[in-house]
Amino acid sequence: MSSPHTFTPSDTSLRGVRVLSVALNLPGPAALMRLADMGAACTKLEPLPPPSFPKGSTIDPMGLYAPHAYAQLHSGVKVVQADLKSDKGQARLHALLSKADVLITSFRPSALKKLGMDWATLHAKFPALIQVSIVGAKGAGAEIPGHDLTYLAAHGLVNGLNLPATLFADMAGSSLAVEAVLKALWQRARPGRTHGKGVFHEVALEDAAAYLALPRHWGLTLPKGSVGGAHAGYAVYACIKGRVAVAALEPHFAARLAEVAGIKAAKPGQDVMLLPSTRLKLSEFFAGLTRKQIDTLATAHDLPLLTMP
Repeated sequence: MSSPHTFTPSDTSLRGVRVLSVALNLPGPAALMRLADMGAACTKLEPLPPPSFPKGSTIDPMGLYAPHAYAQLHSGVKVVQADLKSDKGQARLHALLSKADVLITSFRPSALKKLGMDWATLHAKFPALIQVSIVGAKGAGAEIPGHDLTYLAAHGLVNGLNLPATLFADMAGSSLAVEAVLKALWQRARPGRTHGKGVFHEVALEDAAAYLALPRHWGLTLPKGSVGGAHAGYAVYACIKGRVAVAALEPHFAARLAEVAGIKAAKPGQDVMLLPSTRLKLSEFFAGLTRKQIDTLATAHDLPLLTMP
């Protein structure tokens, strides 16, 4: 279980704000982690594990397949457990809600309704409560099962048979959830019809994936795009015992890289970074350098180069 007394938030922007979460897996806990780091008092209510589980264990999937990640996500969070399908569990939930400013959920709408946590029910009982509901997709899509991979795939962010480098939709969705909390707190505090009243925001992981996919939708990261392969100064090259990420995209960086690599334009005004021959020349240039030599070169010429194993 978590140890909130050992946690020190990075700032106190949300000091005095009380957040309760019943969200499992990654997006909800990641949002809670960020809110705790902003100084909010965060509590997570988890389902009770079966009697066969060791004392103090969790049935949050993140805690089961990545205990180290679970520990970091909950380092500033007070974790309590209850069976929300029981009267005792509902009483525990309502006691926590009576003191909370914000509730974060990640169940499907039908499950929330069964547990008495749908917005209409909660708003009637706790009119000042803010609810941020994390779902897979908005509308009818909220009842369709899915995960980070399927939301990314729906927006062209899965290449071939390779898995994405990280859980982009989950993490972007957690940021959208934090944004929703901040927006709702502002709505409740400002003068007007929502002053002092709770508000409801729904955050869809598919929307988060769609937002991340915008550069691809615009063509920027497609093979013919400037950051998709067309620009030789924005690429990854092999070097001696490693690789180098080259991000010399702006004209002054591109010109400086071309000068350092001994690449000259055939005619005035020519953009050498768009020529296939330049990619070949840069490949040959970096292939003859060690990571240390490239690091030195980057510092000496103020170039955006980062070497990797």
